[in-house]
Amino acid sequence: MNPRLSALIDELYAGGVAHDAAEPDRLRKRRNLEPATAALLGLIVRIAGARQVVEIGTGNGFSTLWLADAVGDTDGRVVSVDTAARDEARTNLARADAAQPGLAGRVELRQEDGGGYLARLADESVDLLFLDAERVEYPLWWPHPSRVLRPGGLLAVDNVLSHAGEAARFLELVSGEPAFVTATIDVGKGLHLAWRRGGGHRET
Repeated sequence: MNPRLSALIDELYAGGVAHDAAEPDRLRKRRNLEPATAALLGLIVRIAGARQVVEIGTGNGFSTLWLADAVGDTDGRVVSVDTAARDEARTNLARADAAQPGLAGRVELRQEDGGGYLARLADESVDLLFLDAERVEYPLWWPHPSRVLRPGGLLAVDNVLSHAGEAARFLELVSGEPAFVTATIDVGKGLHLAWRRGGGHRET
């Protein structure tokens, strides 16, 4: 990671922490990914050679920049989606951040419902899907998080330990999917990973 991008990422994280401490509305908090989780996610993108990466939950662009840096090594691209119901300024800030030299061509920012976006994606079209949005909505999106992943693709879900109750139903769906091999990593607020085998998926 180049020094300019590293400095920007550090600035975004510090700004997000300060913003969240002063913001009483949970839905307006930035709730950035923990740096250790972001670094791990970037490494996973590189190890997997992921080229088509989808992120649901842009926030202020902190995790988007980590992903954009990673796909620079895989000749890939990131589509980051945040719902239109959230603070538009957050998406605008993320757009400005993603436009830093060397990143703009790797990132597409979309302001729409994450579940609706997943529903429109073609089968087996995504190498890595990262969910960092409203956890209680994830079960409503099923089976799309499985359907859109290519064989060998990865599903990554943040906050599964810090918000275990909210994530529980979705993780039940994931663990019940025979195409997935899963593990929860105790990093940051808890990162759940699911690797998709070849073959079909099961709708529930």
